[in-house]
Amino acid sequence: MVLEGGDHVEGDEVLFATGRKPRTEDIGLETVGLTPGSWLDVDDTLRVAGSDWLYAVGDVNHRALMTHQGKYQARIAGAVIAGRARGGDASRTPGGGRARGHRRPRRRPAGRVQRPRGGGRRLSLAEAERAGRRVRAVDLDMRSVAGAGLYAQGYRGHARMVVDLDREVVLGAAFVGPGIGELLHSATVAVAGEVPIARLWHAVPAYPTLSEVWLRLLEAYRG
Repeated sequence: MVLEGGDHVEGDEVLFATGRKPRTEDIGLETVGLTPGSWLDVDDTLRVAGSDWLYAVGDVNHRALMTHQGKYQARIAGAVIAGRARGGDASRTPGGGRARGHRRPRRRPAGRVQRPRGGGRRLSLAEAERAGRRVRAVDLDMRSVAGAGLYAQGYRGHARMVVDLDREVVLGAAFVGPGIGELLHSATVAVAGEVPIARLWHAVPAYPTLSEVWLRLLEAYRG
C-alpha cells in the first residue's frame, strides 16, 4: 500500500474501520421521548438532555468512546445521583460533580493495540504549533533507559515530550515500545495536572524501570 505522502506500508491483512453507531434501538427510548438508535446527548453531570432522572455513561453518549473514560463517567454519574438523592449539591460530589475533558479529546490518554505498543496524552507537536503555542519537542531513544534492557532483550522504543516553553509545563507525551501502556497514567497526571517542569525533577522514578524515561526526557530537555 502506498500512502498519500509516498510512504509504503506492507501487511498481511488490512482492517477498514467504518465507524461506530449506538445500539439503542430496542431499549425503550421512545417511551421517554428520545429517538431509538440515537446517541444520547448529556450534560457534564452525564444527565441526558431533557430528562430529570436519566443518565448515560460510556460510548452511548458519544463523548469519549474508550473503556477507561466510560468507567470514569460512571464514577462521576454515580456520585452525582447519590448526591442529588440526598438533596445535596452535585458540585460537592467527587470531581465537582462534573466529568472533565469530554469536549477536549486531547486531554484524554489513549493506547493503541499494536506491536510495538503506542500511546500518548494530549497535544502533539504539530497540534501545539498549529494552536500558536511556543513549544519544544524532546525525543528519546528508550534504549537509554536502564529498565528497558531488563524489560526485554534488544528492547526498541521511542519517547517524545512536548513542552510549553512559556509556562514550562508538559503539553503532551507519546511513547512507542513494549510495556509503554504502564507509562500512560504518569503522562496523564503530568499533563492534566499541569505539573511544572521544575517540580517534575523531584518526582524521582524508581531504578531500574521504564518509568526512568521521565528522568531521561527531563535531562534531554535541560540539555
